[in-house]
Amino acid sequence: MTKYLVVGAGLFGATFAYEAAKRGNEVKVIEKRDHVAGNIYTEEIDGIQVHKFGAHIFHTNKKEIWDYVHQFADFNRYTNSPVANYHGEIYNMPFNMNTFNKMWGVITPAEAQAKIEEQRAVLKGKKPENLEEQGISLVGTDLYQKLVKGYTEKQWGKKAEDLPAFIIRRIPVRFTYDNNYFNDPYQGIPIGGYTQIVEKMLASDLITVETGTDFFDHKDEYLQNYDRVLFTGMIDEFFDYKLGELEYRSLKFETQELDVNNYQGNAVVNYTDAETPYTRIIEHKHFEFGKGDKNKTIITREYPKTWKRGDEPYYPVNDRKNDSLYKKYRELAENEGGNVIFGGRLGMYRYYNMDQVIMASLVAVRKEFEG
Repeated sequence: MTKYLVVGAGLFGATFAYEAAKRGNEVKVIEKRDHVAGNIYTEEIDGIQVHKFGAHIFHTNKKEIWDYVHQFADFNRYTNSPVANYHGEIYNMPFNMNTFNKMWGVITPAEAQAKIEEQRAVLKGKKPENLEEQGISLVGTDLYQKLVKGYTEKQWGKKAEDLPAFIIRRIPVRFTYDNNYFNDPYQGIPIGGYTQIVEKMLASDLITVETGTDFFDHKDEYLQNYDRVLFTGMIDEFFDYKLGELEYRSLKFETQELDVNNYQGNAVVNYTDAETPYTRIIEHKHFEFGKGDKNKTIITREYPKTWKRGDEPYYPVNDRKNDSLYKKYRELAENEGGNVIFGGRLGMYRYYNMDQVIMASLVAVRKEFEG
């Protein structure tokens, strides 16, 4: 029996702990927050499952991952169809024929494509080298100015022309009247929220869980007392920032209980103008088709903010400079990491969807236990 310490009770750490215990190993999970489930943590308020750290919609194109997560929860048929609010003008997202019709009055795919082609001409055939050029190349100048530029600059805290083009490449553009944001065949929200998934993963007699526990308060002791350590925090913090600070983006959430049944008519409304300080409002009851108290609703405004030490890091800033620094930390981990495995979006400095987190954790499991 190997003694494992898992640092972080999010989806990556919980999946690894579950698989390690299943193989007969003793696992201790420590978590700095006062609850498990990391950023997918949900809490019931007024009969509504509230996504405490932003909207989370599970989607995947891998049947094996869909089947895997169904061990721990049943899912509803929620389809992600956000809308964009630009100074009171409402547009469907992702970009599709409904969006093009609202913007330009076009009816057919050919008309929409012609309009985009006409506006794309400002690039003069140049290959997009930054986010602004990539956005114009995808949807033309009108949609870029109204629905991409302000939102993206708020989200990243940088000018669009200073951001890498790849950030926007994964945004779908469809010439059909289809408001489903994701192309993945499997999509939904767990009935009863996400927290139960992690709780069930950690329910083994071989797993002990301590919340409100900071790894760095007893780092040396932990490293000495456990055969193997899975660390899902910031890799640069683990090494005391000795090579420099990686860049992260943080978020602030303002949640309100309102005495109405239906505040905005959709789970997610993005505010794409530069003047509105938040990027989106989430109305949580719509994730479960209006379940909960009929006279109450819970909304959350999401404000992006610059990360500084002591703040919660929500996602990495994967530009050339930061990725180059991460590579050096990765080499340091391989040479000086000892008995430590680095995982998760902070340990691997990578943006992950939930299905990708599970897949990456299962890869770490195979490497650890199957060689």
